[in-house]
Amino acid sequence: MTSLNKSGLLASHGEVLREGVRDGMPIALGYFVVAFTLGIAARNAGLSPLQGFLASFFNNASAGEYAAFTVIAADRPYLEMVLITIVANARYLLMSCVLSQRFAPDASIWHRIFVGFDVTDEIFGISAARPAPLDPYYNYGAMLVALPGWSVGTAVGIAAGNALPAAAVSALSVALYGMFLAIIIPPARVNRVIGAFVALAFLASFAASTLPVLSDLSGGTRTIILTVVLAGIAAVKFPRDD
Repeated sequence: MTSLNKSGLLASHGEVLREGVRDGMPIALGYFVVAFTLGIAARNAGLSPLQGFLASFFNNASAGEYAAFTVIAADRPYLEMVLITIVANARYLLMSCVLSQRFAPDASIWHRIFVGFDVTDEIFGISAARPAPLDPYYNYGAMLVALPGWSVGTAVGIAAGNALPAAAVSALSVALYGMFLAIIIPPARVNRVIGAFVALAFLASFAASTLPVLSDLSGGTRTIILTVVLAGIAAVKFPRDD
């Protein structure tokens, strides 16, 4: 399997792995900070630091984990947690397909599976920017630092939440919403369609919490319904060009 470095030149797997570690370090530091606030949500759901570590290790996704922790805190059924996690993380299926097509034809199924284990927005971004064919060892290098940063950050956040006073924990919980705002505001400012649907999502969420039938559903179920309906409308009415 041919390996290319960042400049598109032939390189060994070791060199490509080191490039992945280097490019993954800023991601790992950012993950630690965000995961710390996510740990507060996990702590409020009753998870221990070990449980939070394992949850983040096997599900490296902020929105999906936050949704799952919300369902756990509400003591809802497992099925609801499975559905909301699938909906929140569905975009990673598409990212995995894109990365898989960038591998050399002789890349083994095991490389594809292991790379797919930790496809995140940031790792996908740096991997998609690499020249084709993509060397799986680059992803492994980024994963070596990014995944521990996310998992340890969650565990530390839970431990800090157990030690800090209630007022501090409440203040840190707000930081997670700041992370989500940082995700949706930049694309909403660039694309008016996205901005309109973000505003529509806020209004629909408020309406669903007050309308007679929808308000009787749990917050997780309402999120699943609104996500599928609004995303489906946006995909049909405003499809992206090929």
